[in-house]
Amino acid sequence: MDFSQNHFALFDLPATFALDRARLDSAYRALQNAVHPDRFAAEAEAGQRLALQWSSRVNEAYQTLRNPVTRGAYLLGLAGIDAFAPHDTRMAPAFLMQQMEWREAVDAARAQRDVAALGALEAELAAHARALETRLGQALDVEHDLDAATAAVRELRFMEKLLAEIGDVYEELEA
Repeated sequence: MDFSQNHFALFDLPATFALDRARLDSAYRALQNAVHPDRFAAEAEAGQRLALQWSSRVNEAYQTLRNPVTRGAYLLGLAGIDAFAPHDTRMAPAFLMQQMEWREAVDAARAQRDVAALGALEAELAAHARALETRLGQALDVEHDLDAATAAVRELRFMEKLLAEIGDVYEELEA
């Protein structure tokens, strides 16, 4: 196996945002089965260490490709763009305003212990995230618009974090 392969090549997949998830899962299981450290327990220490490195590499690649945010950021990275560069935090003003409104809505639902409002907000955010994923795929795979893809990855990461925060609020309200 070649450690210099990119994640897509490792799983024998095309380097595109649109991904056949079943094919990724199948390739992951096959590779993990082939390189799992338990299969090399009787090997010398160097062989065991190499198996552990391969297993870690396969896990990292799989986790990166299965998540739309990290997959998009990885594709941008292959093109030489760090989507999350700390010196470049540009976002569309309209999205920044929408972020503030969503955060205020989460805070209000938390304060009022309003599970119904939280559920409606969660559904709205999930729909918006799906639309962003579509936009990201279009920007990367069809238009090859790396600026638009970078913006979509950043927005999608925000959406992912806000949805996770809503999950935390549900837990708070249930406690």
